[in-house]
Amino acid sequence: MPTNFTVVPVKDGTGKAKKGNKEDDVDDNNVIKEEEEGATGDGLPKENSPFINNTDNDKGNSYDGTNMALFEEEMDSNPMVSSLLNKLANYTNLTQGAQEHEEADDDEGPKKKAVKSPQMGTFMGVYLPCLQNILGVILFLRLTWIVGTAGILESLAIVILCCSCTMLTAISMSAIATNGVVPAGGSYYMISRSLGPEFGGAVGLCFYLGTTFAGSMYILGTIEILLTYIVPKAAIFVAERKEDEVDALLNNMRVYGTCCLALMSVVVFVGVKYVNKLALVFLACVILSILAIYAGVIKTIFEPPDFPVCMLGNRTLQNQNFDKCLKTDVIGNLTVTTKLWSLFCDGPELNATCNEYFDNNNVTEVQGIPGLTSGIISENMWSVYGPLGMLVEDKKLSSLGGSDSSQDIYLPYVVNDITTFFTLLVGIYFPSVTGIMAGSNRSGDLRDAQKSIPIGTILAIATTSFIYVSCVILFGGCIEGVLLRDKFGDSVKGNLVIGTLSWPSPWVIVIGSFFSCCGAGLQSLTGAPRLLQAIARDGIVPFLQVFGHGKANGEPTWALLLTAGICEIGILIASLDAVAPILSMFFLMCYLFVNLACAVQTLLRTPNWRPRFKYYHWALSFLGMSLCLALMFICSWYYAIVAMAIASCIYKYIEYRGAEKEWGDGIRGLSLNAARYALIRLEEAPPHTKNWRPQVLVLLNVDSDQAVKHVRLLSLTTQLKAGKGLTIVGNVLEGTYLTKEAEAKKAEQNIKSAMSAEKTKGFCHVVVSSNLRDGMSHLIQSAGLGGMKHNTVLMAWPGTWRQSNDPQSWKNFIETVRESTAAHHALLVAKNVDSFPTNQDRLGEGTIDVWWVVHDGGMLMLLPFLLRQHKVWRKCKMRIFTVAQMDDNSIQMKKDLQVFLYHLRLDAEVEVVEMHDNDISAFTYEKTLVMEQRSQMLKQMQLSRTEREREIQSITDESRSSIRRKNPGAAASTTLSRQSSTVEDTQEDEVADVLPSFQAQLIHDRNTASHAAINDKAEATPEQVHMTWTKDKLFTERNRNRECNANVAVRDLFNMKPEWESLNQSNVRRMHTAVKMNEVVVNKSQGAHLVLLNMPGPPRNRGGDENYMEFLEVLLEGLNRVLLVRGGGREVITIYS
Repeated sequence: MPTNFTVVPVKDGTGKAKKGNKEDDVDDNNVIKEEEEGATGDGLPKENSPFINNTDNDKGNSYDGTNMALFEEEMDSNPMVSSLLNKLANYTNLTQGAQEHEEADDDEGPKKKAVKSPQMGTFMGVYLPCLQNILGVILFLRLTWIVGTAGILESLAIVILCCSCTMLTAISMSAIATNGVVPAGGSYYMISRSLGPEFGGAVGLCFYLGTTFAGSMYILGTIEILLTYIVPKAAIFVAERKEDEVDALLNNMRVYGTCCLALMSVVVFVGVKYVNKLALVFLACVILSILAIYAGVIKTIFEPPDFPVCMLGNRTLQNQNFDKCLKTDVIGNLTVTTKLWSLFCDGPELNATCNEYFDNNNVTEVQGIPGLTSGIISENMWSVYGPLGMLVEDKKLSSLGGSDSSQDIYLPYVVNDITTFFTLLVGIYFPSVTGIMAGSNRSGDLRDAQKSIPIGTILAIATTSFIYVSCVILFGGCIEGVLLRDKFGDSVKGNLVIGTLSWPSPWVIVIGSFFSCCGAGLQSLTGAPRLLQAIARDGIVPFLQVFGHGKANGEPTWALLLTAGICEIGILIASLDAVAPILSMFFLMCYLFVNLACAVQTLLRTPNWRPRFKYYHWALSFLGMSLCLALMFICSWYYAIVAMAIASCIYKYIEYRGAEKEWGDGIRGLSLNAARYALIRLEEAPPHTKNWRPQVLVLLNVDSDQAVKHVRLLSLTTQLKAGKGLTIVGNVLEGTYLTKEAEAKKAEQNIKSAMSAEKTKGFCHVVVSSNLRDGMSHLIQSAGLGGMKHNTVLMAWPGTWRQSNDPQSWKNFIETVRESTAAHHALLVAKNVDSFPTNQDRLGEGTIDVWWVVHDGGMLMLLPFLLRQHKVWRKCKMRIFTVAQMDDNSIQMKKDLQVFLYHLRLDAEVEVVEMHDNDISAFTYEKTLVMEQRSQMLKQMQLSRTEREREIQSITDESRSSIRRKNPGAAASTTLSRQSSTVEDTQEDEVADVLPSFQAQLIHDRNTASHAAINDKAEATPEQVHMTWTKDKLFTERNRNRECNANVAVRDLFNMKPEWESLNQSNVRRMHTAVKMNEVVVNKSQGAHLVLLNMPGPPRNRGGDENYMEFLEVLLEGLNRVLLVRGGGREVITIYS
């Protein structure tokens, strides 16, 4: 649907329309220079585009208008539409191949020549190059032999199969090539930008190897034509026996092929421009040769050429060492033997002993080319496959077999030089349909690449397919079957078989095919190094970086040397029939991924997928991909496996070591679609217990410089997860996102670096919130996506909560525990996390001790099993302790637990620890007393002035009442007065003096006042704490000299102990449990590498939160590495399979 644009001139403040100066916005060469990749404000690399974020050419045009003042702040990053359209109109895409280097060589003088716009059209730029690359050595040297061996029907099947593969690939390639501007680089560029650097590098290198081996094949074809049909006497190795002829030919091919390769490499190195200028000559040779074939076929209708084939019985003879197809000849009334006689007999005499088959059968001559109207086509319909050494026979002729056929291979018969079968012929033929990328490789030279590439490539494939199909039919309809199966033309005095059909002379084909093969070899040696250079310069394969360098004009010198070296491997193989399947594999793999790229992009429907070529469909691409894969295994299954292994190794290497590249490839889009589909499927139902694994949200802290605290938390995560499941590393920054954006980016980058160093595979999520409490809550609620959400929270124990002046440090911790429980997430709290082992540590013999006090769904059982899968904990043994009360049967508990572990398939030692109901010790009361006094003092610190006064009065009254109950005869105490501001100020000063000393006492008690708590079923309301200070002592404390030691004041204050009966009995019970549990755990597990312990829940009443922290400190005192575990409210381990 056409879109109409209207350009409206906008007047400036003076009322005049501004006129853009087109020449001022463009440089002298009319070339848009792309910016180097930089960094934008969002931390992402800039899009390497010549249009967006490129304002270099506009900097000279200062903005002075008023009509667009609303957008003036955006002019630096977003250009005006007029400027954008001006750049688009003058955009030029230079070829990145030989043309640049040629111009660099010819460039003389201080000024470079102005770059001309590409002017090549469809015919010269795409059609003819594709025609030249597709038609080649196989057509001239092997197609007649394939027709004779496979028969017309199977040969048509081979041709149609291979041509269909390339046609489907051309359709896919056309869609990719017309989806935007395609620089020079051909299939490598298209695949790498469509499927990503891993696929692009792997397939690009395979395409490079295929092009290199194609050079070997063309050179071998050149030498075969030279030594077999042009100058056979130039052979260095000459076989004395017939059985040595094959080895002699291969050795000649190796010697001459190496010399030819060296010569061609020198030509390419000296000046590639000469190769380009000779391309038209080579193309003319190909076209003239094909025209000569068609002319010869037409001539056979009226006057078939005279190429007799000598037959002995039904066997074909090599017609090279005799001139007459006769056993004896009559010369002047004398019967004499011929040269043929001497080949089969032990002497020229008529009574000499001859080969039995020679004696029993007559010698006849058949016409090698009977002509199109002879009806020979019916005899050539069917295949004649056979093993190595099988004689080429004409079944319609009579034959009397000899007694000893084992010696036949040493006689001058035409025999198969290789074992023939259908799949072998497919592999040999396929290189004759390659070369379809020639048009896309020259896209930089085309006037309209998006129009020329599809039309030219598809027309070239259609033309060559017609040529191949017609040649198969015409060869089968004109040439005798035994001559078709004679690969080297031995039966027609060493003539090229296809040459015997041509008009006006066989030499037209011989010379034409020779120069065609030379030109194709030179072009392969020209194109392959540039392809390698393009891959090296992309930087995706680090060890290839050296091949990106070259001469001053950009010629890929090092890449040419490597190409020549690989090409030499193909020449040392020496057999064209053995090299052809190798390059077939690499080309087929390349075509396979071109089809895959088109199919993936089409199915994903990415917004950028808008090809101008509309005649494509994902089904055609999948059909082409399947056909390529099938042809790979049809040609040679072991070559296919090797080629795929090479590509896989390159893929994994690039993935592991290669440079990070983001080209907007389809594989990333495919991953996103697959992830979306999987997430939707995951959300249908919660995971079964058998599939449950900890999906961890790691709550990580950073310091003021955004450096990561407690990196060992990531180490523990890696050891626990081993790369499996979901890991989200979360962090909260306090503030607003507008002011903390840079810090958030820095923190995210530092966390990702730490994750990479600790080999933690997962995601990073940094949240900026007005306070840490809300940020933690948001992370716990919203981290993850769909069914891929965390089910476990991992955090570090706030080890410095006592020293902190801000109680929010431990309040946030407790609230996080509550919210994890409310969200039904499991909770892991690591104490002394900085002492946990790194990923490089290897713990020796030791134990992981599990203290199973309450059932939490099996988390305590599962975690040691997961940890022991990692090499850090692999040598540790697992011990499980459970606690028995007085009325429990300890022996039976141990047996039951052993059976339970057996069904869980867990190996662990089991021990039941008995805890007796001892009386609560004085130490426990003292611990509780100190805890409650500290809690009361902390409360006082947070009170406002009025509340502080009211609280002090309340404490005084309660203390007086307590003393009266204890000492009825004591004198009455006076009450505190609040009559003046002087008293208020004094009280404030008194409390201010007490606070520092109290904090010092907190630090002093840190190593002894440990604490823990167990959920109390009944919700208890904390009682008012009774203090033992009287009115007199309070006044004395208030009036004391301000310079006296504050520690002494606090010590005196604490020496005034309250009655133990006035303590909160719930706190006493909890402290008693913590103390007793700590004694038992320390006694059993102090030397363990890791202790896992049920984590008591926080109190339901938030008034006792600080006591909860004290209970946990007491519970964990004296233990090194501790992991507190709190289940998520569901079973996570099962005895069932």
